[in-house]
Amino acid sequence: MAAPPRRGKPPRHFADLSPEERVAAVTELGEKPFRAKQLATHYFSHLTADPQDMTDLPAGSRDVLTDALFPPLLTKVRTMEADGGTTVKTLWHLYDQVKVESVLMRYTSRTTLCVSSQAGCGMACPFCATGQLGLTRNLSTAEIVEQIRQAAKSLADGEIPGGPTRLNNLVFMGMGEPLANYKAVIGTVRQAVAPAPDGLGMSARNITVSTVGLVPAMNKLAKEGIPVTLALSLHAPDDELRSDLVPINTRWSVDEVLDAARGYFDATGRRVSIEYALIKDMNDHAWRADLLGEKLTARGQGWVHVNPIPLNPTPGSIWTASDQDVEDEFVARLRGHGIPTTIRDTRGSDIDGACGQLAAEESA
Repeated sequence: MAAPPRRGKPPRHFADLSPEERVAAVTELGEKPFRAKQLATHYFSHLTADPQDMTDLPAGSRDVLTDALFPPLLTKVRTMEADGGTTVKTLWHLYDQVKVESVLMRYTSRTTLCVSSQAGCGMACPFCATGQLGLTRNLSTAEIVEQIRQAAKSLADGEIPGGPTRLNNLVFMGMGEPLANYKAVIGTVRQAVAPAPDGLGMSARNITVSTVGLVPAMNKLAKEGIPVTLALSLHAPDDELRSDLVPINTRWSVDEVLDAARGYFDATGRRVSIEYALIKDMNDHAWRADLLGEKLTARGQGWVHVNPIPLNPTPGSIWTASDQDVEDEFVARLRGHGIPTTIRDTRGSDIDGACGQLAAEESA
């Protein structure tokens, strides 16, 4: 009988290291310090970890450096496409055969990648496919960065219909609770925003980090000095229902997470997004829209935006999306309170677009 896969830290990768640590790692291998900058240029600017592409490095150094600093962390197992090939969901195996997913979406004027930060999730929200998997482990910084690099490369290589382009937006809304893996997620954000060649040179304003409401981590993120967008997965404005839908609510109440969200806006000037999955006959009542509007406006104007999301039901689930007229009324009530409200696009629903569904199928 085969031994169960080893759970532990993934091998050290170039993307786990700071620029100073990269120089140290290169010199430990007997190479000149400037090789670190060359490697960074290949990895972050040319989006490659293939030694064959690194023609400016001596042939004898290429394999030594790439073997030591670019261990393969992600193996593509399966891809599914929707929207004429402009939405691509990828199932990855990590070094220990753990499964995670990412979703790349190309729109007419932008591209967005949704990344996973954990294998599974420990938050146990009952309507979420990933929440039903439980938490296997945190991803390393490099395992998250590799999802980004590979998506950026597929766009640059013209693999997505519409011709070669750049990756514009990054959302931590895949598998896992990003703020429960704070160190790796903030490490990834730093690599994403660092100017080339030390990072991907993305704008912090085009990066969204979601949370179900881990208040201490939200407060910590507010002090990082990196103005990413914070997205709070609220799903109910009242503690009684939210504690059922989002069990962490028993530790930090609706009012506490909304106070932390308002504090994030105060610290960063970045408008907070409230994510609200509309679930038929569960949280989609007009009075709940009014209660949410009242709680948000009580904390001021102009600091928040609400994204109601038609629920993408998981197979066999009792949970389903709200009827259209109910959704319309919910949005109208929020707008009546002066809350900017936009129904979230649910691309990829025909390929189980909600993260966790492919991994759940593979594990079945």
